[in-house]
Amino acid sequence: MSVLLECVGLTKKYGAAVALDNVSFTLESGKIVGLLGPNGSGKTTFIKIVNGLLTPTAGHVTIGGYEPGVETKKLVAYLPDNSYLNSWMTVRQIVALFEDFYADFRPQLAFEMLEHLGIKPDHRLKTLSKGNKEKVCLILVMSRNAKLYVLDEPIAGVDPAARDYVISTIINNYNPDATVLISTHLIADVEQVLDDVLFLQNGHLLLHRSVDSIREEEGKSVDGLFREVFKW
Repeated sequence: MSVLLECVGLTKKYGAAVALDNVSFTLESGKIVGLLGPNGSGKTTFIKIVNGLLTPTAGHVTIGGYEPGVETKKLVAYLPDNSYLNSWMTVRQIVALFEDFYADFRPQLAFEMLEHLGIKPDHRLKTLSKGNKEKVCLILVMSRNAKLYVLDEPIAGVDPAARDYVISTIINNYNPDATVLISTHLIADVEQVLDDVLFLQNGHLLLHRSVDSIREEEGKSVDGLFREVFKW
């Protein structure tokens, strides 16, 4: 495995407020990693920096050797926590848009997953339920053959019965040489697929460990350790 993402001394300040404070770590390719922490821990700020939506105050992050910019757009598939798609478009039009925009997009895979969910390509996005809209967004992201998938709360808006499908979509459709970074509060629902976890608190990196080492050395689940560390 090789290093895909490197974060060195990453700091982001908003005036006097510090969202990230001298954060450093590396992520290897071929891993599914949980980005975990309470509200205000710095997770969203980190995700936005990785996607070039924010500029760090100090330090840097690189993906495949590139700082966030034009080159990393080819490497990173990003699922934000809010839908950004035009609601008047049909699902088929949105798939065509992604095919035009991303050279690594796999439209056949997208249509196969949509059919499995019973989502009709000619339905307009605005006619879909909130859960199905979020599934469409996830399908679009996972239909890319990216190097890094950044998923911000991918299962928060779907009902518990659909979460297993969403998780299976994630693990069955990403490039196995890629890395998946999942930010979520629903730790118990995803920890069975995680290889490593990052704990953030108040902009500081508290922990970066493998899930196996947590279970073997701490004798508890990731969810259990999270609740202990953050007193949930």
